Amino acid sequence: MAFGGQGPYGAGNPYGPGQPHGSGSPYGYGPGTPGGPGGGPGGYPPDGGNPYGGGPHLPPRPPVPPPYVPPPRPTLRQQFRADEWPTLRRLLHRTDLNGCYLLPLLMCCTPLLLLVLAYPVARSARRQARTAFPADLHRHPYDPEVWRVQKLRAWLALAASLAILVAYGTGEDWSEVQDQFLLRVTITPWLLLLTAPVVILVLLRLAPDAARPGMRSRLRPPVRMVFWYVGSFTLVPLLFAGVMLLSETYQGRIWAPFLTMVLLAPVLWMLCFVGFGSATVVRTAFGTSAVHAALPALLTGVLVWELAAVNLVATGMPPGPPLVQVLAVFCGPLSVTGVAWWEIERLRTRHGVRLRA
Repeated sequence: MAFGGQGPYGAGNPYGPGQPHGSGSPYGYGPGTPGGPGGGPGGYPPDGGNPYGGGPHLPPRPPVPPPYVPPPRPTLRQQFRADEWPTLRRLLHRTDLNGCYLLPLLMCCTPLLLLVLAYPVARSARRQARTAFPADLHRHPYDPEVWRVQKLRAWLALAASLAILVAYGTGEDWSEVQDQFLLRVTITPWLLLLTAPVVILVLLRLAPDAARPGMRSRLRPPVRMVFWYVGSFTLVPLLFAGVMLLSETYQGRIWAPFLTMVLLAPVLWMLCFVGFGSATVVRTAFGTSAVHAALPALLTGVLVWELAAVNLVATGMPPGPPLVQVLAVFCGPLSVTGVAWWEIERLRTRHGVRLRA
């Protein structure tokens, strides 16, 4: 109702005289008034108090979250060292190989073409090998100082072997290095399979009667890994023999070479599976640290002498004078045995692990 053409609070202003239009508050301050009590923005006091007086304080304003910064993109080296290799598409994208240049390059370079075709097979075999033989089966309890000493000993042994070859080696000795490496890679898992049961039986005899049931129950995962490894290792020559038999059966056909390539894919997959599994098996000794913390060190100390004997029988004495030959044969196993016993001593003094417990 208007009185003389004006509102009840003043001419043209429903909030009373002296109040600006659109102040947003009938009390003269509030969210729309910049000069309210306390001088805060929107009329609120800067300390978060109640502008109307009394009552609880208003909750403080939530802080503004920082802007999202995406993590840095891992390099190809980091991806290859991780548990999951990049896919072939991502690998080619990261190497900046365009399809217009890649296809002619693959047609001209047969080894590169075979490598590109074999990469997905190796990637799949590595993923399955990491599932069957987990790479995180470190020795428990994990001692980083022991790990550093082991790596230092390995590098020193490699440097000493190269120094002996450079000083006294001949062309024949250099050609035998590759044969020795392949011999060690091939025979080490089998020696481990033969040695581990003997060492485990000795530990079971040394352990008290109350601890033996628990040790036997913890043997199941290592035994499962042993069956996986032996089965896959045995399948490699069987699959290869089957491929050769089928190739001879269909020899002379036009599509025979393509059939051979397709049939060789399972052989390559199983070979990669065994190769990636062997790296974990040799390093972790089939995860036997779950049975007894000192078991990997004991296996290493016994296995190194067996390898030295096999290497001596297969390749003979190393080059050099008699004193250098004796040192080259015995210093390596002695250093490994010393590090293994030092590890056992640290387990006893730092973690209370005893061979009879």
